[in-house]
Amino acid sequence: MHDVNLLDDILPEAGAFYVMDRGYVDFERLYGFTAAAAFFVVRTKSNILLQRRYSHPVDKTTGVRSDHAVLLTAIDSAKVYPDPLRRVSYLDVETRKRFKFLTNNFILPALTIALIYKSRWQVELFFKWIKQHLRIKAFYGTSENAVKTQIWCAVATYVLIAIVKKELQLNASLYTCLQILSVSIFEKTEISCALQPDQSQREIATPANQLILFDF
Repeated sequence: MHDVNLLDDILPEAGAFYVMDRGYVDFERLYGFTAAAAFFVVRTKSNILLQRRYSHPVDKTTGVRSDHAVLLTAIDSAKVYPDPLRRVSYLDVETRKRFKFLTNNFILPALTIALIYKSRWQVELFFKWIKQHLRIKAFYGTSENAVKTQIWCAVATYVLIAIVKKELQLNASLYTCLQILSVSIFEKTEISCALQPDQSQREIATPANQLILFDF
């Protein structure tokens, strides 16, 4: 199902901040946070029709480019979210990308609003790390307990291999170690031997009775 439908399962907590990407822009659902005295910071879309009502002064050396109080002008959007919104534009100095956020919080500094959303990037990086490092090709169950159990098993495996790699002082990457163990899991081999370079490959010599075609 679409990400935005998950907002229906959230019971907003007064005073809490909910930080979301553009996929969660649904003003009827977002107004539920405002009605519950909760705050949200969401990355806005370019096709949202807004009317600027007031411009707040900003310090552009911080990366903040603008801080506006706005109203939704599209009939359907304005009907379900009639209150003012705050739009903050921010330029990330590292990536040189510009971001625009909508929030219902008018108290915190504009830079704080941008940094609240930026902290969400750590969540994205965490899931990216999971995809790149943990050997989870498919989930055997879809319940919350099943998913958590499988992820924690994968994390435990990763940590154990990291410990072995450190203890054996291996130069191979963790990914390589995991690959080696995945193909030799049912072999009766000491783990230290399985992960060490195969010395026999270095000592292979050309048999004396083997003819070499291109030396004739």
